Amino acid sequence: MKPTDLPTRNFPSAWEECCTLQPHPDYDRPGSAYQLAFKDEDFLLREDMRAVRMQLELMKPELVQNEQGVKSTIVLFGSARLPSAEAAQAQLAAAETAGDTAGLARARRQLDMSRYYEEARRFARIATSHCAERGLPVVIATGGGPGIMEAGNRGAYEAGGKSVGLNIVLPHEQHPNPYITPELCFRFHYFGLRKMHFLMRSIALLCFPGGFGTLDELFETLTLVQTGKSRPRPILLFGREFWRRLINFELLVETGMISPGDERLFHYVETAEEAWALLASEPELCATP
Repeated sequence: MKPTDLPTRNFPSAWEECCTLQPHPDYDRPGSAYQLAFKDEDFLLREDMRAVRMQLELMKPELVQNEQGVKSTIVLFGSARLPSAEAAQAQLAAAETAGDTAGLARARRQLDMSRYYEEARRFARIATSHCAERGLPVVIATGGGPGIMEAGNRGAYEAGGKSVGLNIVLPHEQHPNPYITPELCFRFHYFGLRKMHFLMRSIALLCFPGGFGTLDELFETLTLVQTGKSRPRPILLFGREFWRRLINFELLVETGMISPGDERLFHYVETAEEAWALLASEPELCATP
């Protein structure tokens, strides 16, 4: 017997088993317990199986990213509501044509805020290109939806690189944007496990203006770093004026709610180039693979 003739496994895989199952009319019917447990959707969705479902949401992205060679990520957080410059221009033109005063004010505000979409897009393009030139296995990761998330995936796509999208099931469906690498487009039920995956591979976090979800993601990261539960990493807040108006970090220090120095867990930046200049000096991005 040649070495190549040796069997690679002693038992059929679960996949092979499922493909070769023979129907059994007496028991292949609703209400029967005959179906294989790992094929039985009704069983897997039982309340008692929550721990198993949580483990699956931990394991699937972890295994797939390993298989795809994703070792490190730069994570972009930010609002799903921020449009691209071209979309904002179109909204403004439509409001002007309609003579809608209130709509015109909203459109102008959106056009102003669209600069953050363009900065996120440009940063992702710069980071993806530079990491590819250095041979570093660092990819852009986002929440996978529209707005800033789309901008991050779009910039990576335009640079010819992979990017991760960690989508979440919401009451108002969040569809994945079209720029995510399909093999790295995941969908979550549990917010907690999704946020865990944001941090598991991240070597840096860029946070753009956003609402409750963005603030939740930012403060979870700050808390984990502050308490030593997660290693320090660069946390960059885009738009000093926005963040300083939104959160009075100085008040937190003055009132003893955070320790002096905690306000230095993050840095303000204004442009993609400024953000990349800060990150480019980090050990993970300086190292030779």
